[in-house]
Amino acid sequence: MDMKLEVVVVPVSDVDRAKDFYTGLGWRLDADVPTGEDFRVVQMTPPGSPASVIFGTSVTEQAPGSARGLHLIVDDIETAREELRKGGADPGEVFHDAGGVFHHGGTDARVPGPAPERGSYGSFLSFSDPDGNGWLLQEITTRLPGRLDPATTAFSSADDLASSLRRAAAAHGEHEARTGAEDPDWPDWYARYMVSEQAGTEPPT
Repeated sequence: MDMKLEVVVVPVSDVDRAKDFYTGLGWRLDADVPTGEDFRVVQMTPPGSPASVIFGTSVTEQAPGSARGLHLIVDDIETAREELRKGGADPGEVFHDAGGVFHHGGTDARVPGPAPERGSYGSFLSFSDPDGNGWLLQEITTRLPGRLDPATTAFSSADDLASSLRRAAAAHGEHEARTGAEDPDWPDWYARYMVSEQAGTEPPT
């Protein structure tokens, strides 16, 4: 049986302030349902995300601002940082961890700048909402093997698809330089490259 993570509850002290903040970041408002003075449910979804967040009145016993380690996945962390800044957030600088792919808790072992050679999974930045709930962005451009089924390749947005096409174009340019000939079947090559990138399988050469 599939078990899909669909909703994360974020504890806030001021529902309208939180709604304005996340709306400013471009998150989609799915629902705002008050059922009286003591209960209100707001659901919002980050762009391209299959999972949503819920906050409101009497939806959690957690203290406002106590959520930590909420990760958003992007394929260009520098561009995402600029979008956050323009949307009214105050994102930190891009960092990578001294110990490897993921990062230590808190700010331990943070090294300024993106991961060496901009390795997939290795670059992060952090920001907080007005209550102090802590979010992290993680840059993923190529999935580890087995992470996705190549038979179910999907793109979450037009921007996501465009970014994948640009990476395929750059890789295809290197392919043509190696072979010394133009490739008339470049659409097929692009397709194989984009599927392999998502699924973490061996790309075409």
